Amino acid sequence: MQLPSSPSFSLSGKRALVTGASSGIGLACAVALARAGAHVTVAARRLERLSDLVSSLHAEGLSAEALELDVSDIKATATAIAQAADFDILVNSAGLAKHTPALDTSVEDFDQVMDINLRGAYFLTREVAKGLVTAKKPGSLINISSQMAHVGGVDRAVYCASKFAVEGFTKAMAIEWGPQGIRVNTVCPTFVNTELAQQTLSNPERKAWIEEKIKLGRIADVQDIMAAVMYLASDAASMVTGSSLLVDGGWTAD
Repeated sequence: MQLPSSPSFSLSGKRALVTGASSGIGLACAVALARAGAHVTVAARRLERLSDLVSSLHAEGLSAEALELDVSDIKATATAIAQAADFDILVNSAGLAKHTPALDTSVEDFDQVMDINLRGAYFLTREVAKGLVTAKKPGSLINISSQMAHVGGVDRAVYCASKFAVEGFTKAMAIEWGPQGIRVNTVCPTFVNTELAQQTLSNPERKAWIEEKIKLGRIADVQDIMAAVMYLASDAASMVTGSSLLVDGGWTAD
């Protein structure tokens, strides 16, 4: 009997760009990709924190560099991506939340969320794909979305709108660039134990409500998201595009 070969999760020889990498999910994903063998460019607005991350990765013998980047600045982002070497992998983890009742949403809050979560994600994904198409290379482009891209949430109308939109353009781009071997997917986490989530998780009533909604009965850890991103970035997911990988503990199963 001839047994099938096992898929590879190695990212050796690949170049990855991770935005929002100065903390939380983005930082964790950068670590995961570097440990899988990729050269990782970590990008965010907080250069000092990026420098600390790069130093820590170098201390493990891993390959990384920092890039100060504000994805809401579309022109500067396009210039930075054009000047960099082609990326095989993108993890767009830059994001912003402004949670208010829909009746209280300000135009300023709406625009700030959309500038990063939607416009920033859209044009960053486009710029990385442009480099791959020009170089005639395949690639894996991953947008960190949310379970809130599939359900509604109290005080989260703007955030949900931004993430539902990310799901839409991800599917359209996957169709458009599939013939070039470029895969485009989202990872949709539930609430994750990060610094950003503590404002919600520190409220006992909100935390109890969240744990009740998550069928596995626990808040996610960054390692749960690292595993999903490693899979989608690797050749093990070579037949996966236009998909949403829900890492939500069963929240959206109802």
